[in-house]
Amino acid sequence: MMAQAPSPAAAAHGARADWASRPERGSMALLRFMTWLSLRAGRRASRVIVYGIALYFLLLAPAARGASRDYLRRALGREPGWRDLFRHILAFASTIHDRVYLLNGRFELFDIAVHGHELVAAATAAGRGAFLMGAHMGSFELIHALGRREPGVRAAMVMYEDNARKINAMLGAINPAARQDIIALGRIDSMLNVRKELDDGVFVGVLGDRTLGGDTTTPVSFLGTTARLPLGPFRMAAVLRRPVIFMAGLYLGGNRYAVHFEPLADFSDTPREERDAAIEAAIGRYAALLEKHCREAPYNWFNFFDFWRAAPGASAGRHG
Repeated sequence: MMAQAPSPAAAAHGARADWASRPERGSMALLRFMTWLSLRAGRRASRVIVYGIALYFLLLAPAARGASRDYLRRALGREPGWRDLFRHILAFASTIHDRVYLLNGRFELFDIAVHGHELVAAATAAGRGAFLMGAHMGSFELIHALGRREPGVRAAMVMYEDNARKINAMLGAINPAARQDIIALGRIDSMLNVRKELDDGVFVGVLGDRTLGGDTTTPVSFLGTTARLPLGPFRMAAVLRRPVIFMAGLYLGGNRYAVHFEPLADFSDTPREERDAAIEAAIGRYAALLEKHCREAPYNWFNFFDFWRAAPGASAGRHG
């Protein structure tokens, strides 16, 4: 349904977390060459490069390595070793590499299991649209690519305009026909555009595990300690009175993926006076679902920055 936004926002908590997936880190010409090489050499042969990239960042990106260690310590419940750190970075690099094939329709290369498809089918049949709430976890491109094969299913990604430009540039370098439908935030008409897409039966995708500077956040229990998650995505779903489906496309190693859709919240009939409580419950369930998948597939969560450090400029407060 949604493309995996390769770190679609400037990293919250005062860090730039999108260390290996921002298109500005490398030239479009290099990306086009890597796409050409991957498609012609094949997935198995070109994965040699993926291992080299993962090793490069393991050795030469100490900030990302430290963030990986901190997260894995919580997710694994033990002190991670170098092999764990490498597996974490390799999983990220693998999902980026596989995007080349997914964007070019090479589904036969993958073994994909889908869980909870009935939730998407029901929302499609209802025709009122729904929010797909994801995280920087696994492969969003996998979910978006599967959606393109489903008749009548359409999806749009919500993100800030500058990030939308960078992501579409990256997607265009891989396959010019694969550019996403993106709703830009930060405009006067942003909420109206989101509502219009929903009214047309479109799924609206948003990431709920990372803030932008200045976002209002709320504390949640996550992996044994307190983290702060943004209120904006949940508030938007509540104001527009729509159902919210949690989604994750988990990389299981080799060519195996598992897509999960799970019920998160339904604000369709929530009275205004109960909105704050409903938002709080939804954020708590989101954190619980995210934690469950982090523990079951720990190498799939790709926030390579100090996630638990308080975000400078982010404000805490009521849901409004």
